[in-house]
Amino acid sequence: MTADAERKMQFLYALRSKGVTNSAVMTAMERIDRGDFIRGVFAERAYEDVPLPISCGQTISQPSVVGFMTQALMVTPRDKVLEVGTGSGYQAAILSQLARRVYTVDRHRPLIKDASALFETLDLGNIIAFTADGSFGLPDHAPFDRIVVTAAAEDPPGPLLAQLKTGGIMVVPVGQSDAVQSLIRVTKTETGFDYEELRSVRFVPLVEGLGNYS
Repeated sequence: MTADAERKMQFLYALRSKGVTNSAVMTAMERIDRGDFIRGVFAERAYEDVPLPISCGQTISQPSVVGFMTQALMVTPRDKVLEVGTGSGYQAAILSQLARRVYTVDRHRPLIKDASALFETLDLGNIIAFTADGSFGLPDHAPFDRIVVTAAAEDPPGPLLAQLKTGGIMVVPVGQSDAVQSLIRVTKTETGFDYEELRSVRFVPLVEGLGNYS
């Protein structure tokens, strides 16, 4: 076995040991190479289960958290998914293996430009990426079967809840500081919303407006 193949096998083993056990999610994470989404000095750490810096002052989440959030979203092949916080594009690429269509939005134009180019290179034709204020979602493309937010809000954002179909699921980190956050799964019912607390997490804050990076 090559060193690279061994690192990837250890990567998948680490995901399982952290609770990512859904077979479809594991297959998606095996297909999508995290190494494609990390450049520069951190590229050699692509298969470690740690968050890493990317451009525009953002981070790529640790793989086990990406896997856990994807698993919690319970995506089906017919689903239309909204991701708020494209970042490197890694989470959207994973979702593209599971959903019918993925809409992803980020406030930083350079991140969208780089991620879009990578989606094209990897032939991920079911992802549509937008530069926009993700806290308002994408009303023109709503409603969505699933919504995942990769930045922490004080509360699940109202505009995103409104863009969720009845029976739909949103997974969002919620917390008032970057030290104490909970990952919440919200299910929209006929009569309102059911909230389930999943685990503690740590994400960058969800910020309104567009980024200053051009």
